[in-house]
Amino acid sequence: MKRLSHFLSILSFILLVSIPAIASEEKISQDIQPIEQTQKGAVLQMSPFIAPYADNQTASRAVDRSISLFANRIKDRFALYLSRSGKYIDIMQNILRKKDVPEDIVFLSLIESGFSTNAYSIAHAAGPWQFIASTAKRYGLEINWWKDERRDPVKSTEAAADYLKDLHGMFGSWKLAMAAYNAGEGKIMRAMKKSNADDYWDLLGTTHIRPETKEYVPRFIAASMIAASPGEFGFDSIEYQTPLRYDEVELAYPIDLAVAAECAGTTVDEIKKLNPELRRWCTPPDAQKYVIKVPEGTGDIVAERLSAMTEEERFTIDRYTVKKGDTFKSISEKTGVPVPVILSLNSMEKIMPLKSGSTIYLPPKNHFSLDNLDRALMKKASHKKLKTSTVSGKKKGAATARKSAKARKTQKA
Repeated sequence: MKRLSHFLSILSFILLVSIPAIASEEKISQDIQPIEQTQKGAVLQMSPFIAPYADNQTASRAVDRSISLFANRIKDRFALYLSRSGKYIDIMQNILRKKDVPEDIVFLSLIESGFSTNAYSIAHAAGPWQFIASTAKRYGLEINWWKDERRDPVKSTEAAADYLKDLHGMFGSWKLAMAAYNAGEGKIMRAMKKSNADDYWDLLGTTHIRPETKEYVPRFIAASMIAASPGEFGFDSIEYQTPLRYDEVELAYPIDLAVAAECAGTTVDEIKKLNPELRRWCTPPDAQKYVIKVPEGTGDIVAERLSAMTEEERFTIDRYTVKKGDTFKSISEKTGVPVPVILSLNSMEKIMPLKSGSTIYLPPKNHFSLDNLDRALMKKASHKKLKTSTVSGKKKGAATARKSAKARKTQKA
C-alpha cells in the first residue's frame, strides 16, 4: 500500500509538469487516452495522471527514448543511481516540501548526478544538483579552498529548491522551470520569444534550445516513472542504500577530521562521507563556528571528548621558517597552497613583508591533497598561461617580421 501511494504521488507530479496550468478539468478528462510503454515485454499500467501528453507525439517519443536509455543502454548505471537514491531521497524531499516545491522534483538530482555528492562535470558543475559556481553563490552556497557547499546534500537541496521556485515564478510552469535550470533562464526566455512558444513541448520542434535541454524534461519524467515502479521496467533487485542519518556538533574551533573520527569511534572516510562539502583534512579554520556531522548517536560523546582536548591535539598544522628572499607568492608556488589560504591560516588580512627566520603556518603535507576542483582550477590556469604565451609569441613574431621587412626596405633604398 505504501509503494502504491508513492507511485501515485509520483504520477500526480508528472501530471503537474505535463499539463499547462490553465487546463481545466473538462479538458483534462477529454485528453485522457490509454498509453502503452513496452520495455522487454513489460507493459506499464498507465494512469490518467500521465495520459494528457499521450496525444503529443513529440513528447511521447522523447519520453520513450529516455525510458529506453535508462532501462536498456545504461541499465547498470541507472540501477546504481536508484540504489544511491535511498540514502538521500527522504532528506531531500523533506526540504522540498518545506520550501513549497513539489517533492518529486527530487528526481532532477537523479538525472543531474545520480544522487552523487562528488559529481563534477566538464562544465565545472558540482554536487548532487550540479550547480555552477556563479549560481551556487547567488543562492548562498559557499565555495572556497576549505569547502564546497555544492556537495552538501542538505544545503545544496535548499539552494536548488529556492532556485527552482524562482524559475517557476518566472515562467509559471515546472517544465519550463526545469528547462531553465538546465539551460539558464535567459536562454529559455529568448527561445520562447523567438518561437512564440508558451509551453516546453513547443520548444522541442525548434532550433532555439540545445538537444540536451530538449531531452531534459523527458528524462526527468522517465526517471520519475522508473523510480516509482522499477520492477515494471526490469529493475527487479534494487538494494537501496540506508537513509542518511547523523548528529550535528557545533564547533567554535577547527578540528582534524581524523580527530572527529577518533572521538566518534568511526573512520575518517565515514566522516568525509557525512561531510562531503569539506575539501581538506580539517574543518575551516577561518570559520568562527562550524557544524560538523557525525554518526547518529555519537554527537554528545564527540562534543565531550573534543572539549577535553587541547588546541594542539584537535588541529594539525605545519610550521614553515621563512628564508631570505621568500615571498607569499614564492611559498605558494612551492607548496601549492593559494596565497589567500596562507594569509587566512596566519590571521593576516593582507600581504605583508616576510621577515627571514619568522614562522608561518601551512597545511600539513601528509594531510593535504588536491581534489577535483583544485585540478580543474590548475588546468584552467595552465590553459590561460598557454594562451597568454601563444598570444605574446604571435605579437613578438609579428613585431620581428615588421622589423625585418623595414630593414629590407631600407637596404633596397
